Amino acid sequence: MMRLALTIALTLAAGTAMAESQVSIAKDMPSATVQTANGPVEINRIQDTEHELGGDWALTSRPCPEFCIQPHSPADGVTTIGELELIGMLQDPEAVVVDSRTQDWFEGGTIPGAINLPYTYVVDELAQLGCEPDFDGWDCEGAKPVALFCNGIWCGQSPTAIRNMIEAGYPTERIFYYRGGMQVWRLLGLTVIGG
Repeated sequence: MMRLALTIALTLAAGTAMAESQVSIAKDMPSATVQTANGPVEINRIQDTEHELGGDWALTSRPCPEFCIQPHSPADGVTTIGELELIGMLQDPEAVVVDSRTQDWFEGGTIPGAINLPYTYVVDELAQLGCEPDFDGWDCEGAKPVALFCNGIWCGQSPTAIRNMIEAGYPTERIFYYRGGMQVWRLLGLTVIGG
């Protein structure tokens, strides 16, 4: 009887230790589900604690220019956010998360729920973000909260898109910049779709 009780206690302790060692997004967030054009996708982290980045994502030094470290905020009034805030925006039906990289990068893998509006023509697509065309360009009174990202802190695609959006009349207080981009998203082992 004593041996059975000890076995049960050890099994429960092992189960508790395994549950505590799960690689979660945050202490109270083991995963997050977001809606995408193809249905719900669960965002979680890779559970292999030996996982390492490879390929382009493992590169630490790219020539500057053109791959120069970007400022913390690409423009006055724009809020820089991290992964938890980005996940919150992905779950908010009123917000839009924009992968501002060129289509080839987007097709190689992106954050679930993000739409692709490349930095080269994001201003032409502001209607998707709640703006309306007018005689002078865009009326962005109804602009949605939008988060933009690109490849990482060395990538200038989303900062360029953000500055162009502001110049077109998009309100800075509705623009959020996920500076870490795909490199940090992948570094944290978060779910990537496509590619």
